[in-house]
Formats: sequence, C-alpha cells, structure tokens
Amino acid sequence: MLDLVQIRKTFNPKTVNEKVALDGLNLHMDDGDFVTVIGGNGAGKSTMLNAIAGVWPVDSGSITIDGTDVTRLSEHRRAALLGRVFQDPMTGTAATMQIEENLALAARRGERRTLKPGITREERRLYRDKLAALGLGLEDRMTAKVGLLSGGQRQALTLLMATLKKPKLLLLDEHTAALDPRTAAKVLELSEQIVAENHLMTLMVTHNMRDAIRYGNRLIMMHEGRIILDIAGEEKKHLTVEMLMDAFARTSGEAFANDRILLS
Repeated sequence: MLDLVQIRKTFNPKTVNEKVALDGLNLHMDDGDFVTVIGGNGAGKSTMLNAIAGVWPVDSGSITIDGTDVTRLSEHRRAALLGRVFQDPMTGTAATMQIEENLALAARRGERRTLKPGITREERRLYRDKLAALGLGLEDRMTAKVGLLSGGQRQALTLLMATLKKPKLLLLDEHTAALDPRTAAKVLELSEQIVAENHLMTLMVTHNMRDAIRYGNRLIMMHEGRIILDIAGEEKKHLTVEMLMDAFARTSGEAFANDRILLS
C-alpha cells in the first residue's frame, strides 16, 4: 500500500548549509498499518511526510501509494490519496468559514467543483452525525466560524476533515504537540478511534515516546535520514521507554539526547 524505495533528499546541496535530510530511506506499509514515527531533531521525520505528500520533490528514489507511482506527481494531484493533520491547529481549516462549510470542502476533495448548491440536507445530517461522534458538542455549532474554536476542537475537526473521504494514507505530523496534555490525550483517543473504524493506513510522527509505544501496531525510529529501528507485534506491546532508548544507543552508536522528547 505504501512503498518508499531509496528516497534521498538533500537541502542546499553543494553549499556550506548542505543538509542530507533523507539518506536512502526505505519503508513498506501494508493496508491497515498504524505506524508511529519517532526520532531526534533533524532525524528526517517531517521531511519523510513532506516527501510523501509532495511538498517538495525528492532527489532520487520512488514513492508508491496504493499501487500508483506518485514520485513525480505534484502535491495537489496526490491530495485525493492522502489525508493530513499538521502540528499547528491553525493549519488545515479555513478560519473564516463555518464548520459545515469546512466539512463540505473536505467532502469534495479530489472532485471537480460545480455550481450546484453548496450543502445538501443529507450532507448536513452526515456532518452532524460525524461531529456528534467526536463528543465535543460541535454538532450544535455547525454554523460557527472555525476561527472561534479552541485548539483541541480545531484539531479534532481537522482530523475529521482529513478522513471524511477515506484516504489511502493518513499523515499525522505531531498533531498534538501544540495542545495541552489533557486535550492532546483526547485528540489521540479520537485519532485511534477513527483509524480503527476506517481501517486507515496511518503514519503518525510524535515527539512523545510513550505515545509512540502506546498507539499503533508498529513503531519506527529515524536517525540521520534513515530508519534504524522497526518494532512491531508482540515486541512493541512489551516495549518501554527505557528499552527504546537502549535500542537506539545500540543501533546508532550514540546516546539519545533530545530534550523535547525526553521531557515529554
């Protein structure tokens, strides 16, 4: 369902600021895999997600989603295959538009725009049911401007928008990092619920080791643009933060020293 083969990406090549972000990255995911991604600053986590989404072209290698080679496709042409939630709650929604209008835009992702009426009664019923399932009371505020929502409410709405039309791959890019712990826990719970209900292939980047261990059926750790740990199944179920740090040290030959991750 997802294949990254020998992906390489270097920023500012042949300058003093040259940075190898992805160094021959290989990753295969099957339908329904929920993979959490962890690693220090500059490990290549977000670069990998941006490469998959087509934010920038890769230098070499191939990216295949659901049997389609998307390596040379533009970002907007990949949009029909992907759903994405960003770290910033302000990204991914139109703040000056209503909740139901944002959902209508998401429902039409990848389709031709027409002059037909914007939102039908049937669509409103669907949106109300989907919002009610979030348990945040948004089903009673469908005409409210999205800019009036809290960060957690907005992330939950963005998550719903990203999965309203079942994507081939869902990308969660540290989507709870800007939230307080209680709100982050709620959004993660909703993420797990939506992924399970829709059997979505998902890549979730996180800076929280405990979240990386708790969620998903597989965990990968990146270092210097490569995957150095890949843990799944029963091994992942029995994993602890200490075991994960020890495995990193053995595999990379370095001690894990990332304040943001360790403090969380």
